[in-house]
Amino acid sequence: MFDLFDDIPKPDIDWQPDWLPADTASDLMAALIDEVCWRQDTMTTPGGRVPLPRLTAWQGEPDAVYTYSGIRNVPQPWTPAVAELRQRAEDASRGRFNSVLLNRYRSGQDSMGWHADKERELGPEPVIASVSLGTTRTFEFRHARTHATHTLPLSHGSLLVMRGRTQLEWVHRVPKEPEARGERINLTFRWIDANAVPKAKTRRT
Repeated sequence: MFDLFDDIPKPDIDWQPDWLPADTASDLMAALIDEVCWRQDTMTTPGGRVPLPRLTAWQGEPDAVYTYSGIRNVPQPWTPAVAELRQRAEDASRGRFNSVLLNRYRSGQDSMGWHADKERELGPEPVIASVSLGTTRTFEFRHARTHATHTLPLSHGSLLVMRGRTQLEWVHRVPKEPEARGERINLTFRWIDANAVPKAKTRRT
């Protein structure tokens, strides 16, 4: 997907914009809205705790506890649509996942700030499979050293797999897009090492 003769740094990713048929993606999104226990968390900021600009949920194996922005995520059991997407994501990425963070963007005002998924319990070079359903939203990568940027339109039924040194060398975000209409649900499947010692967490704003 990138120009092979372009010497600008590039993240180690696999992007499949038409990964799921549109009808399948729509059915799965409707199921997720209905079956997932969505919540409005708050995050730690210099000015105190404020609501996250999106709804979230965390599912996975019982020991896949994950903490970021002062939020301790104790996994809920896999629900049927999430379990189906997990299997599909494992097959497509040739990875193994014991947990998933679900983000529900209710409108273009919901967002996720610059961050990298590099907590110790994810390992040094995690494979993270990101499934997008619903309204297309812009996803931006920024290189930590050069500040080179790459942008992807994450569309309905698309799959983005991040691997290698992507989390060490790049940050990413979903910016606000006031003109975006409709909801988007994103699932980022990952493997949590329950034996790893947590360190300070990357803040998502």
